[in-house]
Amino acid sequence: MVQRLWLRCEKKEFERRSALTPTTAKKLIDAGFEIIVERDQQRIFDDAEFEAVGCQLVPNNTWPGAPIDIPIIGLKELPVSDDPLPHTHIQFAHCYKNQAGWTSVLDRFHRGGGMVYDLEFLTDATGRRVAAFGFHAGFAGAAAGALALAAQRNGRRLGRLEPYPNETAMVNHVKEVLGGSGQGVKALVIGALGRCGRGAVDLLRKIGFYEDDILKWDLAETAKGGPFQGILDVDIFINCIYLSSSIPPFLTGAQINAAGQSRRLSVVVDVSCDTTNPFNPIPIYSINTTFSDPTVAVPLADGVPALSVVSIDHLPTLLPREASEQFSNDLLPSLLELPERRSARVWTDAEKLFKEKLSEAVNIRRV
Repeated sequence: MVQRLWLRCEKKEFERRSALTPTTAKKLIDAGFEIIVERDQQRIFDDAEFEAVGCQLVPNNTWPGAPIDIPIIGLKELPVSDDPLPHTHIQFAHCYKNQAGWTSVLDRFHRGGGMVYDLEFLTDATGRRVAAFGFHAGFAGAAAGALALAAQRNGRRLGRLEPYPNETAMVNHVKEVLGGSGQGVKALVIGALGRCGRGAVDLLRKIGFYEDDILKWDLAETAKGGPFQGILDVDIFINCIYLSSSIPPFLTGAQINAAGQSRRLSVVVDVSCDTTNPFNPIPIYSINTTFSDPTVAVPLADGVPALSVVSIDHLPTLLPREASEQFSNDLLPSLLELPERRSARVWTDAEKLFKEKLSEAVNIRRV
């Protein structure tokens, strides 16, 4: 039997990335798959690019009427709705870590009889994610932080962010906004040894930061638990950790207020973006920001210098083509095992986790 796979459109505003690219779609077709692609003017790849490699194009947002046996693949979470979900979905569901509304999301699958393979929890035999946008999230997050700092120094808020055609264009623009280089600016990256942290450090180097002005912290440096004074002594703090359990906060409002005028910190970039997670280690803000409104001001006492937070939860879409190609290529080996998903470990583990979380959600909603 031919394995079919349906690439849905993305409905999140400004989201231009794609779970499949024309490159990976062709590789799946060459392996015997049938790839169905919804037309999507928002996607970085033109519809014609998919059509040229043999994909079947269908109208935008028609996946709800697709045959139930076709898995639906996308990136970001589906729009909020009460409609039951009967299909199998492959996407970032954002409902396994007690995020706001997580039981409602899973209840849709419970009532519809469908399921979700959460892309965040597709892991290899060592427990490492098979595909992640981490590097590009950190890279783009550091860029957004530098742009926010430049805007703040000029007495204004950072305006609307637009995706860049490639990495070189992003680096050149950030350097230009900073006056030609990032020399003299100091940044702290927590989670510096992970994919996301490495991306942030790479961007900072490419825009001209002195190496000694890039503080790289990871588990060893944060083992004693926060809050950390060192965060207040840099211009930009970039949080790149993967949060899985409760930890002491890295930074608090009381700490910032107590520092008063002596604080150097101007911009926080929360790439991890655990805004609604009860364990959020940066409890100084409460909303996700967007590409149209990239920063939020931290509420502070009168007379305390301004502090802004960048908390965009899909930062890699600032480099949509490169980020999509990297992610989709990393995901490809697992997708090639999709016809054997009843026995292939990466898929059986993901299904087991879905069932565990679904059971938790159902029990909570019954109480």
